[in-house]
Amino acid sequence: MNHLFEYWDLIRRKEVIVGYWIRKAVQQLIEDVDDPRYIYDTTESDKRIRFMETLCLQSKAPYYMKPLKLMPWQKAFIEALYSFRMADTGKRRFTRALLEIARKNGKSTLLAGIGNDELFNGKGGSDVCCASLDDATAKLIWREIAGMRERLDPKRRLTTPTLTELRNKKRNITVSRMSAKTRMKDGRNLGLVFLDEIHDVNEPNGGSEIAEALWRSTSAQEEPLMIECTTQGFNRNCYLDEQIKKAKAIINGEIENEHYLAFLYEQDSEQEVWQDESSWEKSNPSLRYGVKKIDKLREDVNEAKYVKATRIHLLTKDFNLPQSGSQTWLALEDYDYPQLAIDLESFRGSVILGAVDLSATTDMTSAKALIMKPGDRTKYVLKHYWIPESKLEAADDKEAGAKYAEWARDGLLTICEGNEVDVTLAADWFYQLYKDYKLRPLKIGFDQRFAKTFVQRCEDYGFDTEMILQGRALSNAMKLVEADFKSRLINYGEDPIDKWNFGNCCCRVDNVGDIQPVKAPGQPGHRIDGAVTLIILYETLRRFRGEFMTAIGGG
Repeated sequence: MNHLFEYWDLIRRKEVIVGYWIRKAVQQLIEDVDDPRYIYDTTESDKRIRFMETLCLQSKAPYYMKPLKLMPWQKAFIEALYSFRMADTGKRRFTRALLEIARKNGKSTLLAGIGNDELFNGKGGSDVCCASLDDATAKLIWREIAGMRERLDPKRRLTTPTLTELRNKKRNITVSRMSAKTRMKDGRNLGLVFLDEIHDVNEPNGGSEIAEALWRSTSAQEEPLMIECTTQGFNRNCYLDEQIKKAKAIINGEIENEHYLAFLYEQDSEQEVWQDESSWEKSNPSLRYGVKKIDKLREDVNEAKYVKATRIHLLTKDFNLPQSGSQTWLALEDYDYPQLAIDLESFRGSVILGAVDLSATTDMTSAKALIMKPGDRTKYVLKHYWIPESKLEAADDKEAGAKYAEWARDGLLTICEGNEVDVTLAADWFYQLYKDYKLRPLKIGFDQRFAKTFVQRCEDYGFDTEMILQGRALSNAMKLVEADFKSRLINYGEDPIDKWNFGNCCCRVDNVGDIQPVKAPGQPGHRIDGAVTLIILYETLRRFRGEFMTAIGGG
Protein backbone atom coordinates (compact mmCIF):
# COMPACT_ATOMS: atom_id res chain seq x y z
CA MET A 1 0.00 0.00 0.00
CA ASN A 2 1.33 3.42 -0.97
CA HIS A 3 0.04 5.46 1.96
CA LEU A 4 1.09 8.84 0.61
CA PHE A 5 -0.93 8.32 -2.56
CA GLU A 6 -3.83 6.94 -0.52
CA TYR A 7 -3.82 10.11 1.58
CA TRP A 8 -3.67 12.33 -1.48
CA ASP A 9 -6.61 10.45 -2.96
CA LEU A 10 -8.62 11.03 0.23
CA ILE A 11 -7.78 14.74 0.02
CA ARG A 12 -8.71 15.02 -3.67
CA ARG A 13 -12.03 13.26 -3.15
CA LYS A 14 -12.65 15.41 -0.03
CA GLU A 15 -13.03 12.34 2.14
CA VAL A 16 -10.74 14.18 4.51
CA ILE A 17 -10.72 17.96 4.92
CA VAL A 18 -7.35 19.69 4.95
CA GLY A 19 -6.14 23.27 4.86
CA TYR A 20 -4.10 25.02 2.21
CA TRP A 21 -0.66 24.11 3.56
CA ILE A 22 -1.27 20.38 3.90
CA ARG A 23 -2.91 20.14 0.48
CA LYS A 24 -0.01 21.93 -1.18
CA ALA A 25 2.68 20.01 0.73
CA VAL A 26 1.18 16.60 -0.06
CA GLN A 27 0.61 17.54 -3.70
CA GLN A 28 4.28 18.50 -4.02
CA LEU A 29 5.35 15.20 -2.47
CA ILE A 30 3.23 13.32 -4.99
CA GLU A 31 4.87 15.26 -7.82
CA ASP A 32 8.32 14.58 -6.31
CA VAL A 33 7.77 10.83 -6.61
CA ASP A 34 8.49 11.15 -10.34
CA ASP A 35 11.32 13.65 -9.91
CA PRO A 36 14.59 12.07 -11.13
CA ARG A 37 16.48 13.67 -8.25
CA TYR A 38 14.78 11.23 -5.89
CA ILE A 39 14.19 7.52 -5.46
CA TYR A 40 10.85 6.65 -3.88
CA ASP A 41 11.04 3.28 -2.10
CA THR A 42 8.50 2.45 0.62
CA THR A 43 10.31 -0.65 1.90
CA GLU A 44 11.63 1.02 5.06
CA SER A 45 8.44 2.93 5.85
CA ASP A 46 6.35 -0.21 5.33
CA LYS A 47 8.47 -2.08 7.86
CA ARG A 48 8.17 0.72 10.38
CA ILE A 49 4.40 1.03 9.98
CA ARG A 50 4.00 -2.75 10.23
CA PHE A 51 6.13 -2.85 13.40
CA MET A 52 4.17 -0.02 15.04
CA GLU A 53 0.75 -1.42 14.24
CA THR A 54 1.68 -4.98 15.15
CA LEU A 55 3.88 -4.71 18.23
CA CYS A 56 3.47 -1.25 19.79
CA LEU A 57 0.80 -1.35 22.49
CA GLN A 58 -0.46 1.95 23.88
CA SER A 59 -0.35 2.97 27.54
CA LYS A 60 -3.05 5.63 27.93
CA ALA A 61 -6.81 5.24 28.38
CA PRO A 62 -9.01 4.68 26.48
CA TYR A 63 -6.45 2.84 24.29
CA TYR A 64 -4.53 1.05 27.05
CA MET A 65 -2.98 -2.22 25.80
CA LYS A 66 -4.44 -1.71 22.35
CA PRO A 67 -2.18 -1.90 19.25
CA LEU A 68 -1.21 1.40 17.72
CA LYS A 69 -3.66 2.01 14.86
CA LEU A 70 -2.15 4.61 12.58
CA MET A 71 -4.45 7.00 10.73
CA PRO A 72 -3.96 7.88 7.04
CA TRP A 73 -2.28 11.21 7.83
CA GLN A 74 0.18 9.50 10.17
CA LYS A 75 1.04 6.82 7.61
CA ALA A 76 1.53 9.49 4.95
CA PHE A 77 3.86 11.43 7.25
CA ILE A 78 5.95 8.33 8.07
CA GLU A 79 6.06 7.23 4.45
CA ALA A 80 7.18 10.65 3.25
CA LEU A 81 9.90 10.78 5.91
CA TYR A 82 11.41 7.40 5.18
CA SER A 83 10.65 6.64 1.52
CA PHE A 84 12.33 9.50 -0.36
CA ARG A 85 16.02 9.01 -1.03
CA MET A 86 18.49 11.11 -2.96
CA ALA A 87 19.24 9.53 -6.35
CA ASP A 88 22.88 10.66 -6.36
CA THR A 89 23.85 9.46 -2.87
CA GLY A 90 21.17 6.95 -1.90
CA LYS A 91 20.78 8.72 1.45
CA ARG A 92 17.43 9.58 2.98
CA ARG A 93 16.13 12.86 1.57
CA PHE A 94 14.54 14.42 4.66
CA THR A 95 16.77 15.26 7.58
CA ARG A 96 14.44 17.67 9.35
CA ALA A 97 10.65 17.76 9.77
CA LEU A 98 8.06 20.03 11.35
CA LEU A 99 4.69 18.69 12.46
CA GLU A 100 2.24 21.40 13.57
CA ILE A 101 -1.00 19.88 14.82
CA ALA A 102 -3.71 20.76 17.36
CA ARG A 103 -3.67 19.12 20.76
CA LYS A 104 -5.14 15.67 21.42
CA ASN A 105 -4.59 14.41 17.88
CA GLY A 106 -2.13 11.65 18.72
CA LYS A 107 1.18 13.30 17.86
CA SER A 108 2.94 12.07 21.02
CA THR A 109 1.76 8.51 20.40
CA LEU A 110 2.88 8.71 16.77
CA LEU A 111 6.36 9.91 17.70
CA ALA A 112 6.58 7.35 20.49
CA GLY A 113 5.87 4.64 17.92
CA ILE A 114 8.67 5.96 15.71
CA GLY A 115 10.99 6.11 18.73
CA ASN A 116 10.11 2.60 19.87
CA ASP A 117 10.78 1.26 16.38
CA GLU A 118 14.14 3.00 16.46
CA LEU A 119 14.94 1.46 19.86
CA PHE A 120 14.33 -2.10 18.62
CA ASN A 121 15.18 -1.86 14.92
CA GLY A 122 17.47 1.13 14.52
CA LYS A 123 21.09 1.06 13.40
CA GLY A 124 23.48 -0.27 16.00
CA GLY A 125 25.10 2.36 18.17
CA SER A 126 22.51 5.06 17.44
CA ASP A 127 21.11 7.45 20.04
CA VAL A 128 17.60 8.89 20.21
CA CYS A 129 16.73 12.01 22.22
CA CYS A 130 13.32 13.25 23.38
CA ALA A 131 13.64 16.96 24.09
CA SER A 132 11.60 19.99 25.01
CA LEU A 133 11.98 23.28 26.81
CA ASP A 134 11.19 21.68 30.20
CA ASP A 135 11.76 18.18 31.51
CA ALA A 136 8.06 17.47 32.16
CA THR A 137 7.24 17.91 28.46
CA ALA A 138 10.35 16.03 27.36
CA LYS A 139 9.15 13.09 29.44
CA LEU A 140 5.83 12.78 27.59
CA ILE A 141 7.18 11.08 24.47
CA TRP A 142 9.98 9.37 26.41
CA ARG A 143 7.52 7.77 28.85
CA GLU A 144 5.29 6.56 26.03
CA ILE A 145 8.32 4.95 24.36
CA ALA A 146 9.19 3.40 27.75
CA GLY A 147 5.64 2.07 28.13
CA MET A 148 5.65 0.51 24.66
CA ARG A 149 9.06 -0.99 25.38
CA GLU A 150 7.79 -2.56 28.63
CA ARG A 151 4.90 -4.30 26.89
CA LEU A 152 7.03 -5.44 23.97
CA ASP A 153 9.95 -6.72 26.05
CA PRO A 154 8.59 -7.29 29.59
CA LYS A 155 11.39 -9.71 30.55
CA ARG A 156 14.07 -7.27 29.38
CA ARG A 157 15.74 -9.75 27.10
CA LEU A 158 16.72 -7.07 24.60
CA THR A 159 16.17 -3.80 26.39
CA THR A 160 16.59 -2.25 29.84
CA PRO A 161 15.18 0.94 31.33
CA THR A 162 16.64 3.34 33.90
CA LEU A 163 15.13 6.53 35.30
CA THR A 164 16.60 8.58 32.45
CA GLU A 165 17.50 6.17 29.65
CA LEU A 166 16.17 3.23 27.63
CA ARG A 167 18.81 0.93 26.16
CA ASN A 168 18.86 -1.86 23.59
CA LYS A 169 21.63 -4.03 24.99
CA LYS A 170 22.12 -6.08 21.84
CA ARG A 171 22.43 -3.13 19.44
CA ASN A 172 23.72 -0.46 21.84
CA ILE A 173 20.84 1.92 21.04
CA THR A 174 19.75 4.44 23.67
CA VAL A 175 16.74 6.68 24.10
CA SER A 176 17.33 9.62 26.45
CA ARG A 177 15.68 12.95 27.15
CA MET A 178 16.82 16.56 27.40
CA SER A 179 15.40 19.92 28.43
CA ALA A 180 16.67 23.47 28.07
CA LYS A 181 17.99 23.17 31.65
CA THR A 182 20.06 20.09 30.88
CA ARG A 183 23.75 20.72 31.28
CA MET A 184 26.19 19.65 28.58
CA LYS A 185 23.70 19.81 25.73
CA ASP A 186 26.54 19.88 23.23
CA GLY A 187 28.86 17.00 22.44
CA ARG A 188 26.25 14.30 21.93
CA ASN A 189 26.08 12.06 18.88
CA LEU A 190 22.38 11.75 18.07
CA GLY A 191 20.74 9.98 15.15
CA LEU A 192 17.09 10.80 15.84
CA VAL A 193 15.73 13.80 17.75
CA PHE A 194 12.19 14.64 18.84
CA LEU A 195 11.85 18.28 19.89
CA ASP A 196 8.37 18.68 21.36
CA GLU A 197 6.18 21.77 21.93
CA ILE A 198 8.54 24.31 20.40
CA HIS A 199 5.92 27.04 20.91
CA ASP A 200 7.36 27.49 24.41
CA VAL A 201 10.76 28.58 23.07
CA ASN A 202 10.93 32.36 23.32
CA GLU A 203 14.52 33.49 22.84
CA PRO A 204 15.79 36.72 21.21
CA ASN A 205 15.53 36.97 17.43
CA GLY A 206 13.52 33.77 17.15
CA GLY A 207 16.47 31.56 18.04
CA SER A 208 16.61 28.40 20.11
CA GLU A 209 19.67 27.26 22.01
CA ILE A 210 18.29 23.76 22.57
CA ALA A 211 17.24 23.33 18.91
CA GLU A 212 20.67 24.41 17.70
CA ALA A 213 22.44 22.15 20.19
CA LEU A 214 20.33 19.17 19.14
CA TRP A 215 20.80 19.80 15.44
CA ARG A 216 24.57 20.13 15.83
CA SER A 217 24.55 16.85 17.75
CA THR A 218 23.36 15.04 14.59
CA SER A 219 26.14 16.40 12.39
CA ALA A 220 28.26 13.22 12.50
CA GLN A 221 25.40 10.99 11.28
CA GLU A 222 25.01 9.80 7.69
CA GLU A 223 21.21 10.01 7.85
CA PRO A 224 20.22 12.25 10.76
CA LEU A 225 16.61 13.09 11.48
CA MET A 226 15.22 15.84 13.70
CA ILE A 227 11.44 16.01 14.09
CA GLU A 228 10.01 19.15 15.67
CA CYS A 229 6.39 18.88 16.74
CA THR A 230 4.06 21.39 18.34
CA THR A 231 0.73 23.03 18.74
CA GLN A 232 0.53 26.80 18.42
CA GLY A 233 1.47 28.93 21.42
CA PHE A 234 1.13 32.45 22.77
CA ASN A 235 4.65 33.72 22.13
CA ARG A 236 5.02 35.83 18.99
CA ASN A 237 8.12 36.61 16.93
CA CYS A 238 9.53 33.49 18.50
CA TYR A 239 11.28 30.30 17.35
CA LEU A 240 8.03 28.63 16.29
CA ASP A 241 6.99 31.64 14.22
CA GLU A 242 10.36 31.56 12.45
CA GLN A 243 10.11 27.82 11.76
CA ILE A 244 6.57 28.05 10.39
CA LYS A 245 7.51 31.07 8.28
CA LYS A 246 10.43 29.07 6.85
CA ALA A 247 8.27 25.97 6.30
CA LYS A 248 5.63 27.92 4.38
CA ALA A 249 8.28 29.62 2.26
CA ILE A 250 9.69 26.17 1.38
CA ILE A 251 6.24 24.84 0.48
CA ASN A 252 5.59 27.93 -1.66
CA GLY A 253 8.93 27.53 -3.44
CA GLU A 254 10.32 30.81 -2.06
CA ILE A 255 13.14 28.99 -0.26
CA GLU A 256 14.95 25.97 -1.69
CA ASN A 257 15.37 23.24 0.91
CA GLU A 258 14.60 19.76 -0.35
CA HIS A 259 15.60 18.18 2.96
CA TYR A 260 12.88 19.84 5.08
CA LEU A 261 9.43 18.22 5.44
CA ALA A 262 6.55 20.27 6.85
CA PHE A 263 3.08 19.00 7.74
CA LEU A 264 1.17 22.08 8.95
CA TYR A 265 -2.32 21.24 10.20
CA GLU A 266 -3.96 24.62 10.77
CA GLN A 267 -7.14 26.48 9.89
CA ASP A 268 -7.28 28.75 6.87
CA SER A 269 -9.20 31.43 8.82
CA GLU A 270 -10.78 32.10 12.20
CA GLN A 271 -14.20 32.70 10.62
CA GLU A 272 -14.52 29.10 9.48
CA VAL A 273 -14.10 27.89 13.07
CA TRP A 274 -17.36 29.59 14.05
CA GLN A 275 -19.22 29.05 10.77
CA ASP A 276 -18.22 25.60 9.48
CA GLU A 277 -17.81 22.67 11.84
CA SER A 278 -16.50 20.46 9.05
CA SER A 279 -13.48 22.76 8.74
CA TRP A 280 -12.26 21.79 12.22
CA GLU A 281 -10.58 18.77 10.64
CA LYS A 282 -8.04 21.06 8.97
CA SER A 283 -6.20 21.46 12.26
CA ASN A 284 -7.52 18.23 13.82
CA PRO A 285 -6.89 15.43 11.31
CA SER A 286 -7.71 12.77 13.93
CA LEU A 287 -11.17 14.17 14.60
CA ARG A 288 -13.03 11.93 12.14
CA TYR A 289 -11.38 8.84 13.64
CA GLY A 290 -12.58 9.57 17.17
CA VAL A 291 -9.12 10.12 18.63
CA LYS A 292 -10.11 13.69 19.38
CA LYS A 293 -13.70 13.93 20.59
CA ILE A 294 -16.06 16.06 18.52
CA ASP A 295 -18.57 16.52 21.35
CA LYS A 296 -15.94 17.95 23.67
CA LEU A 297 -14.68 20.28 20.94
CA ARG A 298 -18.23 21.50 20.24
CA GLU A 299 -18.67 22.23 23.93
CA ASP A 300 -15.42 24.19 24.02
CA VAL A 301 -16.32 26.17 20.89
CA ASN A 302 -19.70 27.14 22.36
CA GLU A 303 -18.07 28.32 25.59
CA ALA A 304 -15.44 30.25 23.62
CA LYS A 305 -18.16 32.36 22.00
CA TYR A 306 -18.79 33.97 25.39
CA VAL A 307 -15.51 33.81 27.34
CA LYS A 308 -12.52 35.71 25.95
CA ALA A 309 -9.84 33.65 27.69
CA THR A 310 -11.41 30.40 26.51
CA ARG A 311 -11.61 31.79 22.98
CA ILE A 312 -7.93 32.74 22.87
CA HIS A 313 -6.86 29.38 24.28
CA LEU A 314 -9.18 27.41 21.99
CA LEU A 315 -8.10 29.17 18.79
CA THR A 316 -4.45 28.68 19.70
CA LYS A 317 -4.45 25.11 20.99
CA ASP A 318 -7.35 23.48 19.15
CA PHE A 319 -7.15 25.27 15.79
CA ASN A 320 -3.51 26.42 15.49
CA LEU A 321 -4.52 30.02 14.85
CA PRO A 322 -1.73 32.21 16.28
CA GLN A 323 -2.92 34.49 19.05
CA SER A 324 -1.01 36.92 21.19
CA GLY A 325 -0.78 35.87 24.83
CA SER A 326 -2.07 39.34 25.76
CA GLN A 327 -5.26 40.63 24.18
CA THR A 328 -7.94 43.15 25.11
CA TRP A 329 -10.04 41.58 27.82
CA LEU A 330 -13.51 43.13 27.53
CA ALA A 331 -15.44 44.55 24.60
CA LEU A 332 -17.05 47.95 25.14
CA GLU A 333 -20.55 46.46 25.09
CA ASP A 334 -19.56 44.11 27.93
CA TYR A 335 -19.30 46.88 30.52
CA ASP A 336 -20.89 49.98 28.97
CA TYR A 337 -24.60 49.54 29.71
CA PRO A 338 -27.27 51.53 31.61
CA GLN A 339 -27.11 51.17 35.40
CA LEU A 340 -29.29 52.46 38.22
CA ALA A 341 -27.82 54.97 40.64
CA ILE A 342 -26.64 53.31 43.85
CA ASP A 343 -28.56 54.60 46.89
CA LEU A 344 -26.26 54.04 49.84
CA GLU A 345 -29.01 54.81 52.34
CA SER A 346 -30.83 51.68 51.20
CA PHE A 347 -27.76 49.65 52.17
CA ARG A 348 -27.19 51.29 55.56
CA GLY A 349 -25.84 48.80 58.08
CA SER A 350 -24.92 46.20 55.43
CA VAL A 351 -21.90 43.94 55.44
CA ILE A 352 -19.52 44.58 52.53
CA LEU A 353 -16.44 43.02 50.96
CA GLY A 354 -13.49 45.20 50.01
CA ALA A 355 -10.45 45.11 47.76
CA VAL A 356 -7.53 47.40 46.99
CA ASP A 357 -4.79 47.63 44.40
CA LEU A 358 -2.08 49.70 46.03
CA SER A 359 0.68 51.69 44.32
CA ALA A 360 3.92 53.49 44.97
CA THR A 361 4.61 56.32 42.53
CA THR A 362 3.69 55.30 38.99
CA ASP A 363 0.23 53.73 39.19
CA MET A 364 -3.11 54.63 40.66
CA THR A 365 -4.28 53.30 43.99
CA SER A 366 -7.77 51.89 43.75
CA ALA A 367 -10.28 50.70 46.35
CA LYS A 368 -13.62 48.98 45.78
CA ALA A 369 -16.43 47.76 48.01
CA LEU A 370 -19.04 45.14 47.12
CA ILE A 371 -22.62 45.36 48.40
CA MET A 372 -25.43 42.90 47.67
CA LYS A 373 -29.10 42.55 48.59
CA PRO A 374 -30.85 39.30 49.56
CA GLY A 375 -32.53 37.79 46.50
CA ASP A 376 -30.72 40.15 44.12
CA ARG A 377 -27.83 38.74 42.07
CA THR A 378 -26.54 42.21 41.16
CA LYS A 379 -23.15 43.18 42.57
CA TYR A 380 -23.19 46.85 43.54
CA VAL A 381 -19.66 48.23 43.50
CA LEU A 382 -18.45 51.40 45.26
CA LYS A 383 -15.03 52.76 44.39
CA HIS A 384 -12.45 55.51 44.77
CA TYR A 385 -9.07 56.30 43.23
CA TRP A 386 -5.89 58.10 44.31
CA ILE A 387 -2.91 59.37 42.29
CA PRO A 388 0.21 61.34 43.29
CA GLU A 389 0.25 64.98 42.25
CA SER A 390 3.25 64.28 39.99
CA LYS A 391 1.01 62.10 37.77
CA LEU A 392 -1.50 64.87 37.11
CA GLU A 393 0.17 65.98 33.88
CA ALA A 394 1.71 62.65 32.86
CA ALA A 395 1.97 62.68 29.05
CA ASP A 396 1.54 58.90 28.64
CA ASP A 397 -1.61 58.91 30.74
CA LYS A 398 -3.11 61.90 28.96
CA GLU A 399 -2.44 60.34 25.59
CA ALA A 400 -4.14 57.17 26.82
CA GLY A 401 -7.27 59.10 27.79
CA ALA A 402 -6.74 60.01 31.46
CA LYS A 403 -8.74 63.01 32.69
CA TYR A 404 -7.37 63.22 36.21
CA ALA A 405 -8.22 66.87 36.93
CA GLU A 406 -11.80 66.43 35.71
CA TRP A 407 -12.27 63.23 37.70
CA ALA A 408 -10.87 64.90 40.80
CA ARG A 409 -13.36 67.79 40.44
CA ASP A 410 -16.17 65.23 40.23
CA GLY A 411 -15.04 63.64 43.49
CA LEU A 412 -14.08 60.32 41.90
CA LEU A 413 -10.35 60.72 42.44
CA THR A 414 -8.12 62.15 45.16
CA ILE A 415 -4.87 63.83 44.18
CA CYS A 416 -2.16 63.34 46.81
CA GLU A 417 0.62 65.87 47.31
CA GLY A 418 4.10 64.90 46.17
CA ASN A 419 5.30 61.84 44.27
CA GLU A 420 3.48 58.98 45.99
CA VAL A 421 0.11 57.92 47.35
CA ASP A 422 -0.33 57.44 51.09
CA VAL A 423 -1.97 53.99 50.89
CA THR A 424 -3.46 54.38 54.36
CA LEU A 425 -5.98 56.70 52.68
CA ALA A 426 -7.57 53.60 51.14
CA ALA A 427 -8.13 52.17 54.63
CA ASP A 428 -9.54 55.55 55.69
CA TRP A 429 -12.01 55.35 52.79
CA PHE A 430 -13.40 52.06 54.09
CA TYR A 431 -13.65 53.58 57.56
CA GLN A 432 -15.54 56.55 56.12
CA LEU A 433 -18.07 54.16 54.57
CA TYR A 434 -18.51 52.60 57.98
CA LYS A 435 -18.73 55.97 59.72
CA ASP A 436 -21.26 57.44 57.28
CA TYR A 437 -23.40 54.37 56.44
CA LYS A 438 -22.37 51.64 58.90
CA LEU A 439 -21.04 49.56 55.98
CA ARG A 440 -18.72 47.14 57.76
CA PRO A 441 -16.17 45.11 55.77
CA LEU A 442 -16.23 41.35 56.31
CA LYS A 443 -12.86 41.06 54.53
CA ILE A 444 -10.68 43.37 52.48
CA GLY A 445 -8.54 41.69 49.82
CA PHE A 446 -5.12 43.13 49.05
CA ASP A 447 -2.00 42.30 47.12
CA GLN A 448 1.21 42.16 49.14
CA ARG A 449 2.94 45.04 47.32
CA PHE A 450 3.13 48.29 49.30
CA ALA A 451 0.61 46.85 51.78
CA LYS A 452 2.33 47.07 55.19
CA THR A 453 0.98 50.46 56.28
CA PHE A 454 -2.41 49.76 54.70
CA VAL A 455 -2.83 46.52 56.65
CA GLN A 456 -1.72 48.23 59.86
CA ARG A 457 -4.31 50.99 59.42
CA CYS A 458 -7.01 48.35 58.73
CA GLU A 459 -6.05 46.61 61.96
CA ASP A 460 -6.36 49.91 63.79
CA TYR A 461 -9.94 50.16 62.51
CA GLY A 462 -10.65 46.51 63.36
CA PHE A 463 -11.01 45.45 59.70
CA ASP A 464 -9.96 41.94 58.65
CA THR A 465 -7.75 41.67 55.56
CA GLU A 466 -6.86 38.82 53.20
CA MET A 467 -3.70 38.67 51.11
CA ILE A 468 -4.51 37.82 47.50
CA LEU A 469 -1.52 37.44 45.24
CA GLN A 470 -1.78 38.58 41.65
CA GLY A 471 -0.99 36.37 38.67
CA ARG A 472 -2.56 32.98 37.93
CA ALA A 473 -4.34 33.05 41.31
CA LEU A 474 -6.77 35.57 39.81
CA SER A 475 -7.73 33.40 36.82
CA ASN A 476 -11.07 32.08 38.08
CA ALA A 477 -12.07 35.44 39.52
CA MET A 478 -11.26 37.19 36.25
CA LYS A 479 -13.44 34.75 34.34
CA LEU A 480 -16.29 35.31 36.81
CA VAL A 481 -16.04 39.08 36.37
CA GLU A 482 -16.28 38.68 32.60
CA ALA A 483 -19.29 36.37 32.90
CA ASP A 484 -21.09 38.77 35.27
CA PHE A 485 -20.39 41.71 32.96
CA LYS A 486 -21.89 39.83 30.03
CA SER A 487 -24.94 39.03 32.18
CA ARG A 488 -25.06 42.69 33.32
CA LEU A 489 -24.90 41.71 36.97
CA ILE A 490 -22.33 44.36 37.92
CA ASN A 491 -23.50 47.87 38.80
CA TYR A 492 -20.45 50.11 39.16
CA GLY A 493 -22.40 53.33 38.64
CA GLU A 494 -20.97 53.78 35.13
CA ASP A 495 -17.92 55.34 36.74
CA PRO A 496 -15.76 56.91 33.97
CA ILE A 497 -12.46 55.94 35.63
CA ASP A 498 -13.67 52.34 35.86
CA LYS A 499 -14.67 52.43 32.20
CA TRP A 500 -11.24 53.72 31.25
CA ASN A 501 -9.55 50.98 33.27
CA PHE A 502 -11.79 48.21 31.91
CA GLY A 503 -11.06 49.29 28.34
CA ASN A 504 -7.30 49.35 28.98
CA CYS A 505 -7.09 45.93 30.62
CA CYS A 506 -5.72 42.99 28.64
CA CYS A 507 -5.71 39.34 29.60
CA ARG A 508 -2.72 37.06 29.27
CA VAL A 509 -3.49 33.40 28.65
CA ASP A 510 -1.08 30.59 29.47
CA ASN A 511 -0.79 27.10 28.04
CA VAL A 512 -3.35 25.59 30.42
CA GLY A 513 -5.96 28.30 29.89
CA ASP A 514 -5.34 30.28 33.07
CA ILE A 515 -5.54 34.06 32.66
CA GLN A 516 -4.32 37.14 34.45
CA PRO A 517 -4.81 40.89 33.95
CA VAL A 518 -1.95 42.75 32.24
CA LYS A 519 -1.32 46.10 30.64
CA ALA A 520 -1.22 46.35 26.87
CA PRO A 521 2.39 45.89 25.69
CA GLY A 522 4.16 49.18 24.97
CA GLN A 523 1.35 51.34 26.39
CA PRO A 524 2.53 52.53 29.81
CA GLY A 525 -0.21 55.15 30.19
CA HIS A 526 -3.05 52.63 29.97
CA ARG A 527 -3.93 52.18 33.66
CA ILE A 528 -5.68 48.97 34.69
CA ASP A 529 -5.64 49.35 38.49
CA GLY A 530 -9.43 49.62 38.74
CA ALA A 531 -9.91 46.45 36.70
CA VAL A 532 -7.37 44.59 38.85
CA THR A 533 -9.14 45.78 42.02
CA LEU A 534 -12.47 44.46 40.76
CA ILE A 535 -10.85 41.07 40.05
CA ILE A 536 -9.28 41.01 43.53
CA LEU A 537 -12.73 41.87 44.91
CA TYR A 538 -14.21 38.87 43.10
CA GLU A 539 -11.45 36.62 44.39
CA THR A 540 -12.27 37.83 47.89
CA LEU A 541 -15.91 36.98 47.19
CA ARG A 542 -14.89 33.53 45.93
CA ARG A 543 -13.04 32.80 49.16
CA PHE A 544 -15.66 34.15 51.55
CA ARG A 545 -18.88 33.71 49.61
CA GLY A 546 -20.55 31.53 52.25
CA GLU A 547 -19.85 33.89 55.12
CA PHE A 548 -20.78 36.93 53.05
CA MET A 549 -24.09 35.54 51.81
CA THR A 550 -25.02 34.50 55.34
CA ALA A 551 -24.13 37.97 56.63
CA ILE A 552 -26.39 39.72 54.11
CA GLY A 553 -29.21 37.23 54.68
CA GLY A 554 -28.87 35.64 51.27
CA GLY A 555 -28.12 32.06 52.24
